[in-house]
Amino acid sequence: MSFIALVPARAGSKGVRNKNFKNFCGKPLIYWTLSEAFKSKYISDIIVSSDCKKILNYCRVNFFHRLKILKRQKKLSLSSSPMHAVIKDAYKKLNLKKKKFTALILLQPTSPLRTVKDIDEACKMFAKNTADSLISISELNHKYNPESLYVKKGHIIKRISNAKITNIRQNKKKYFSNNGAAIYITLKKNINKFIVGGKILGYEMPTNRSIDIDTDYDFKLAELVKINEFF
Repeated sequence: MSFIALVPARAGSKGVRNKNFKNFCGKPLIYWTLSEAFKSKYISDIIVSSDCKKILNYCRVNFFHRLKILKRQKKLSLSSSPMHAVIKDAYKKLNLKKKKFTALILLQPTSPLRTVKDIDEACKMFAKNTADSLISISELNHKYNPESLYVKKGHIIKRISNAKITNIRQNKKKYFSNNGAAIYITLKKNINKFIVGGKILGYEMPTNRSIDIDTDYDFKLAELVKINEFF
């Protein structure tokens, strides 16, 4: 089973200014996703889709081998632009319909702690199981268990769930959420239909590798985790 990776890296960002090219532990943020993707034994080709000349030029100079560059239109580079539209744009413009591969794997630069082990384990899971798509997930902290959540109106709070509440962590049901997501995989035949749909596999990742950068706090936290790996 072969995979093509798409790394979407637009210029703009509301939470962190120009985050996809911002210095993260001495390298542009996008570097960490590309460097791990290139190590994968399952990925045959890697595509970078961006509207940013600086990002595209950096990728050309530093990752010229096995890398396809796609200049993205501004209308597909807005904060409101659907990721599925970005994927379909790459599929059409690069004529991927005629290319032999099994599935597309989406790797967003905002998950810099994702490793090649995560990528290859997710690909291996997808190859061994019959499914239409896969998404990486992580276990919710018990504090955010849906059965323990409240809504607030003024100073009054009300529990959302009618389930019997327990404050004992070990007795709480386990819940999972997508972690950003660090990894999406979609069968080739489903690319024009959805990113995640049909029969979905969940690849579980640990919390320390599941940080998705949306804010400056996320950025600093992820850097601390990454720096700690070096020691």
